Amino acid sequence: MNGQHMLPRKEVVFDVVVVGGGGAGLAAAIEARAAGRSVVLLEKNPELGGSTAWSIGSVSATQTPHQQKRGIIDNPADHWADMPGFAGDLASRDNDELRRILCDEMPATFQWLLDSGVRFMGPMPEPPHRQPRMHNVLPNSRSFIYHLGRRAHRSGVDIRTSMRVTAIVQQEGRITGVDAEGDSGPMRFTARGGVVLAAGDFTNGADFKARFMGPQEAKVEGVNVTATGDGQRMAEALGGRIINGDLALGPEIRFIAPATETLMRRLPPWRWLAVFMEWSLDHLPAAVLRPFMMKFLTTALAPSPALFEAGALLVNQCGERFGNELDRPAWRLPDQSDKVGYIVIDQALAQRFSAWPDFVSTAPGIAYAYIPDYRSNRPDVYTEAPTLDALATKLGMSVPALAQSVTSASVRSFGSGPYVALGPVRSVFVHSEGGLVVDTQHRVLGGGEQPLPGLYAAGSTGQGGLLLKGHGHHLAWAFVSGRRAGRFAAQAAIAQATAR
Repeated sequence: MNGQHMLPRKEVVFDVVVVGGGGAGLAAAIEARAAGRSVVLLEKNPELGGSTAWSIGSVSATQTPHQQKRGIIDNPADHWADMPGFAGDLASRDNDELRRILCDEMPATFQWLLDSGVRFMGPMPEPPHRQPRMHNVLPNSRSFIYHLGRRAHRSGVDIRTSMRVTAIVQQEGRITGVDAEGDSGPMRFTARGGVVLAAGDFTNGADFKARFMGPQEAKVEGVNVTATGDGQRMAEALGGRIINGDLALGPEIRFIAPATETLMRRLPPWRWLAVFMEWSLDHLPAAVLRPFMMKFLTTALAPSPALFEAGALLVNQCGERFGNELDRPAWRLPDQSDKVGYIVIDQALAQRFSAWPDFVSTAPGIAYAYIPDYRSNRPDVYTEAPTLDALATKLGMSVPALAQSVTSASVRSFGSGPYVALGPVRSVFVHSEGGLVVDTQHRVLGGGEQPLPGLYAAGSTGQGGLLLKGHGHHLAWAFVSGRRAGRFAAQAAIAQATAR
């Protein structure tokens, strides 16, 4: 063969091609199919999910049944006005038009999620929201993918996993499809109406992070290791532009994920179970619910910065401090062996962070986790010993190095034991804000601010300069923009058919 004979590229034709099988992609596919168009969804991973499946699962919305049940009077205009409070000094970089679309569309989109079988607890307060708007999915974020995946299948969306899109096809100035590689070989998926890019962000795209953020940030991994900016990269090749590429949640320190799935993550997303959980949260005493919620809360969340402010030490696998814990330690952690570290505290700090108001980690609107919770729920990241020498030995650290780290600490004097090490911890990006520039119809804009005909982008890929700080806004945008992009692509397919 001598590598000279390439496999022929099989071509299949649909009205709409969706790239990405997370929340935004599934929303786009469902809506395009609801418009009567033929739709194929291509996901590079073996399973659907994307960053939606990795999320805590918060969605912020107004005028929801949950708000109405509690007598909360709220509206999209107030939601729109409150969101810049999360952005702070960056508010001038926000896309006011897209923020208006997000807030206006969320009441209907929240109901669409309910109609799809998704269930929520809440709403929860989160200042500067003037009203409680944060709704947390039950039993976990996989519920979105389970129910939307089923809805897509039932509606007739052709879902193909393990199908990596490698290029966008452009003919005579119009986007006409994509080329992809899968187990069956190279394929071309032609789109009569348009292609919707819903391939996530570039939190694990080292080249993008180096370009927009810096070489040190490029070393930091993403929570979703498959979020490599595929959609942004392919659109840039055709003249698309990335905006707000320098903004991200992170780097931040987080506990490593459990080696096996926790109880909360293993819970099946059955509707009856979610309904029972929703009822339980409203009726059962907190003392009964708290141990159950801790199984979720102590998974892979961020340790509170208050630990370091109180004098906790951050050391590497050798037991060495590698800088001031109050001076951006998450940026230096990737330079350590295996990119991990340990948080070391004495008995006094362990007691202090065992009760309110000093918590180790939190998921807003759910609960707080303390030292005893990590001792009970995460023995893989909790190590205790009566002396520092014994702690170093248990963790395989250098005894002299850990002792030197303690004596050199300038924040406070370490007290007596027993001593506790929390870790391994690692530095991660949770999500990045660098999305393609899009218009209010989610069309990707190229040179001269003109749309690239036939190319749409949703979710993080098509964030368009919209700032989504505050819990529940990234998922809200995924579903809102996905639904709209799918509808616009379907309308383009109808227009193309009419023109022919």
